[in-house]
Amino acid sequence: MSEETILITGAGTGFGKDIAFRLAEMGKNVIASVEAMSQVSALEKEAREKSVSMQIEKLDITNEKDRKKAWEWDVDVLVNNAAIKEGGSLVDIPEENLRRQFDVNAISQILLTQKFARKMIQKKQGRIVFTSSVSGLMVNPFSGPYAGSKYALEAFADTLSRELQEFNIEVATINPGPYLTGFNDREFETWKDWPEDPERVFNMEEISFPFEQYDPKEVVEPAIKVILGETKQYRNVVPESMIQQVKEQAESLWTKQTDEGLGQRNEMVQKAYDIDPATKAEDY
Repeated sequence: MSEETILITGAGTGFGKDIAFRLAEMGKNVIASVEAMSQVSALEKEAREKSVSMQIEKLDITNEKDRKKAWEWDVDVLVNNAAIKEGGSLVDIPEENLRRQFDVNAISQILLTQKFARKMIQKKQGRIVFTSSVSGLMVNPFSGPYAGSKYALEAFADTLSRELQEFNIEVATINPGPYLTGFNDREFETWKDWPEDPERVFNMEEISFPFEQYDPKEVVEPAIKVILGETKQYRNVVPESMIQQVKEQAESLWTKQTDEGLGQRNEMVQKAYDIDPATKAEDY
């Protein structure tokens, strides 16, 4: 296992960064890629301070030139972790923002994966892991753009797992729930860069991420087991306590009526108005 080279995209912050450092501390061969050159030097400095060794590269997955450069690396395990999160209602989000959400979180993930998958096919082995989300399995108000992109990613991952199985290539997803990395709360600030719209339906100044959030350290060890192939389960929801909630929401759609709740505010919409930003699950 120590000879495998693991490429992690989006390793400049959040889960990707924590996972990259933990794997490097374990002595694994890690390529930690980040979106911008400014993140390269910052990550290199932190790696020196922590006395860990890993290759740090600039890789904007939406950039064709960067993807071509990355394909020169000899990668055994591809961890598609890079993502952005665009908050706001679907009736209000500008076209440009919606398209970029899908470009980063779904389309560019597959464009990057294509050449790596072909190289794995030649070797008749490999592992591709997608950092998805519980938002790829269930939805909540004002995260529709993000959830839509993650639902698309779920479909892509499932399809790849079926297409690549004859070539001995493993595919898996990691589906984190709401963790307090700042990612979720920043989602509800993205509207500030939108063009002015006098017809906007929802006032995002009054709305926050409508979930209590967990300690992000909980994600690292389960994710590493998936990345290293120690966990063979295809779908991996973290925390496991959310699995039942995810299943119940999916099942409820089979009996949901089109006139259900009409004229009343959805309870999760109301919670978005009531909850404070960065609410910790342990404090709720």
